[in-house]
Amino acid sequence: QVQLVESGGGLVQAGGSLRLSCVASGTALSGRAMGWYRQVSPDETREFVARITGDRITHYADFVKGRFAISRDNAKNTLYLDMDNLKPEDAGVYHCTEYLSGAWGQGTQVTVSS
Repeated sequence: QVQLVESGGGLVQAGGSLRLSCVASGTALSGRAMGWYRQVSPDETREFVARITGDRITHYADFVKGRFAISRDNAKNTLYLDMDNLKPEDAGVYHCTEYLSGAWGQGTQVTVSS
């Protein structure tokens, strides 16, 4: 069973940066596509942020292009999301997912003050 645990969220001022991590257990992530999604409020559905294929091809939502970067370290079984120039509207709970198994992490909270 694949388990994912996110970390790295926190409070940051607008224009600041954060690095989110997602550590996987139960399977090797090498070769598997993974993604980051965020939920800006409990009443809204999770929205796509970024994904990376097993071949390290990346895709981004338009609202994060040029500011966020997704990457992976297969040796550490870890997925990353580097977030720069954060805006108040980037606040929310960020979740990672591994597409093949459908596993999701519990999320990490990002708060951006204006």
